[in-house]
This record gives sequence, structure tokens and C-alpha cells, in this order.
Amino acid sequence: MGNARGAPVRPCYGAHVPVVKLIVEYDGTRYVGWQVQPNGPSVQAEIERALGTLHKVARRVTAAGRTDAGVHARGQVVSFREEHPLPVKAYVMGMNALLPPDVAVRAASVEPDGFDARRSARGKRYRYVIENGPTRAPLTRLAAWQLFHRLDVQAMQEGARHLVGRHDFAAFQASDCACDHAVREVRRLDVLGEPGARIEVVIEATAFVKHMVRNIVGTLVEVGLAKRAASALPALVASGDRTRAGPTAPPQGLCLEEVFY
Repeated sequence: MGNARGAPVRPCYGAHVPVVKLIVEYDGTRYVGWQVQPNGPSVQAEIERALGTLHKVARRVTAAGRTDAGVHARGQVVSFREEHPLPVKAYVMGMNALLPPDVAVRAASVEPDGFDARRSARGKRYRYVIENGPTRAPLTRLAAWQLFHRLDVQAMQEGARHLVGRHDFAAFQASDCACDHAVREVRRLDVLGEPGARIEVVIEATAFVKHMVRNIVGTLVEVGLAKRAASALPALVASGDRTRAGPTAPPQGLCLEEVFY
């Protein structure tokens, strides 16, 4: 359906239009990230393609966070306005029949007008997995950073404590981040596990700047390798200098676990 010039007609919403909320899980290995980009497949494109088939009209969606290439999600939240929502079951069963095997809708609900997956979020929790055994771990190679040098978990835990609270995280921000500022509140930062085995870094914050979690993990790994002291992290934070922090950890170990509203 189009107008006199043949352009697609955009739906004209009135007041109090319901919003459909989806909880999406995906393996980000083969994607350029969440967001549609010209250089490869994206999770957003897969979701919008499935929705377009269900509704027989194009739908644009908003996500709680734009995960990077290779990053996974267990609890990504997606929303879009829909004047005539389908039954909730259709969004779960119907979309999963249309989506590729590495993307799935875990749950769906209809929210009041005004809900927005990104703007309504009050916090997010990420989990970063490190396989710290002495040999390769083939079964988790696409979902963990494999580090064979034994890490000092206790030192990493000590370093993590310095990052909890409200700080300017510019030292852990990607150079191309478009955020106005890097002040964020980290509510939780735990380093779990045993040296020489699986180690998990769990971080929960009000919001994140680009690459914040991966840069924090890279810095804590340097602490675990005795390349920097845990006690040096407050000065690093105060410096706001990205060049003084550790390397950006590989994407495959990172997973968006939950978004809080």
C-alpha cells in the first residue's frame, strides 16, 4: 500500500497505542551486532524481518542496548508500538518459527503506551566468562575468553571493589563512544570462580558507555596477571584516560543477561 507517489504509508497512531515488549536471546557469533549495518547480518534485521512477516507490514524496533559484533544476549529487551497487537503467543511461537536458530523470542507482553525498551530501562546486568584452564575449551570457545595463564581471582576481586559506585568511567570508554559523558553508577561488580577454571565477571549498572564492560574486564585481567596493582584502579578512574586502562576483552565472552525496569 502506498501514496500517490508510491511511497510506503506509515501507520498513523492515535493516543494510547500499546507497546509490544519482547525478551530476546541470541548467539551473536555471526552477527555484526544488534544494530542494522551495511556490512553484514544483524540481530535487529532478523527480528524486524520476522515481525514484518507476522504483521505483513514493516516494523522498526527499539532495543535496550546495542550489543557489539560477537556479543551474546540472554535477556535483550525489544519494543515497538502496535495499534493492534497479535496474541502474545504469536510473538513467541510465530516469530521463533521465522527466526534463525541462533535467535529466539523467550517471552512477550503488551505494555502501556510510553514504554520504551531503551528509555524506560533502569539498569542492566552483564556477565563475562573467562575459561582459565590449562588447555583449550572447545565447547565454550564461542562464549568465553580462553586464557591459559592462571589468574589471581582474589586480586581481581580487590580491584573490582574500587569500581563499585558512581564514577566517571571515561577511562573505560571506547574512543568513538557518542555519549555526552561517562558518569555511571555500578551497583554490583563480582568476580566469581576459581583460578585455573571458569571465572565469571558479573557487572550491574544503571547504564554503560561503549565497551565499558569489556574494558573493565581487560583491566581486571591485567590485575589478575599481576601486570597492575588492584590498589592502582582508583587513580586510573580519576585519570579518565583510556590509554592507561587495560585492553578491550574479546566480545565472545560477554552476554547481556537482564534489563531492569
